[in-house]
Amino acid sequence: MVFPPQPGRNASQQTVLAELRHIRQFYHKDSTADVQVLDDVNLTIQAGEIVGLLGRSGSGKSTLLRIIAGLLPPTSGDVLWRGEPLEGPTPDVAVVFQSFALFPWMTVEENVALGLDAKGVPATERDALVENAIELIGLGGYENAWPKELSGGMQQRVGLARALVVNPALLLMDEPFSALDVLTAENLRTDLVELWADNKLPVQSMLIVTHNIEEAVLMCDRIVIASSNPGRIAHVLPVPFPHPRNREDAAFRQLVDHIYALMTQRAPIVSEADMMNRSTVAATSMAPAFRALVPVSITMMIGMMEALAGPPLNGRADLPVLAEKLQLELDDLFPLGESLELLALAELEDGDILLTNEGVHFVLSDLEERKAIMGHALRHHVPLVKMICALLDERPTHNVKAERFRDELEACMSPDYARQTLQTIIGWTRFAELFDYDEESDRFFLPDDSRE
Repeated sequence: MVFPPQPGRNASQQTVLAELRHIRQFYHKDSTADVQVLDDVNLTIQAGEIVGLLGRSGSGKSTLLRIIAGLLPPTSGDVLWRGEPLEGPTPDVAVVFQSFALFPWMTVEENVALGLDAKGVPATERDALVENAIELIGLGGYENAWPKELSGGMQQRVGLARALVVNPALLLMDEPFSALDVLTAENLRTDLVELWADNKLPVQSMLIVTHNIEEAVLMCDRIVIASSNPGRIAHVLPVPFPHPRNREDAAFRQLVDHIYALMTQRAPIVSEADMMNRSTVAATSMAPAFRALVPVSITMMIGMMEALAGPPLNGRADLPVLAEKLQLELDDLFPLGESLELLALAELEDGDILLTNEGVHFVLSDLEERKAIMGHALRHHVPLVKMICALLDERPTHNVKAERFRDELEACMSPDYARQTLQTIIGWTRFAELFDYDEESDRFFLPDDSRE
């Protein structure tokens, strides 16, 4: 038995399946201002295409997927399915999550059959559909196996078969390969693309949420790049290559490099309060240009600089090459590069990263000289550090409440970002021995040997 055919894959005129219009999403956080996750998102998904949703943490990718699936109503905006308002989950849309979400007390066959049981499909038809889905996804012979007996890749195949067996028009996948090892993920990606290219998947379209640029270029016909905090559609790129695709092809590499370049164009982070009340922007613009910092360790920054400085990179590298060399994902690679750029130890340029003269000097120096270089960079390039150092030097006690600076940060970013930024600064300044922080008293202070 085979799945009933899905209309639309080979239609001369593309059919719009899902449409998002002016989607905004806020989450309420205790007594603080509501956090805006998505801002004015417009997106159309058509039959016959694989769409990749690419973005860093904070871009609202998973939230957007849940909205498309009908699992989460947006705060504002319209969600349409085949031109009609989407009021909740629809059987035409299936979701595969990052976590395999299998029931351990059920066999493979029973897990795959869950959606059909919920729809009340007769037993004979159900069994045939389940068998076909299991065979299609490469799990023939494992029908009676328990989830604990399967590898991670096999468990994800079960999740995929469970989604496909209900014959959805749209398949949503939320980072489906990120929990798998490199080889397993590659095999599953390849199998899925081959089934799609051979028109064997019982779906009209797929939306894949990912933070892996090469994965998006390998699989997708169109890539949507989301910016962060809040999530917005920043770029939409067609992928013009036929399947199967060759990673080593010059045009493939060029597109990957182009996406890296687009995603390193950092947008400023503004506060959620500012998002809701633009009139406050003018008031806060008089304050120092504080920037939200992600928790990047000094050790990781040193490791990246040393890798960059050594052969064969010799101070400059394509970000994709460096990511592969250091085995870093987007959410690790970009913050590292941006932190080094902030401190003027490296520069980001058209998808490349290169050490500055000061960065080279840092790598070639001993520990004490590295501390001095880092201290100088922090004082000159991080306004909040400069402010804290000035107050500590001025005060006879050489200490100051950290709460004061938290309040300064919260004037231009969310409380969460303020706390995160302050914690990052504490780690950086401890290495440079500019000042220290006492958690119990919540105070910054100068160590005795740093006082003049």
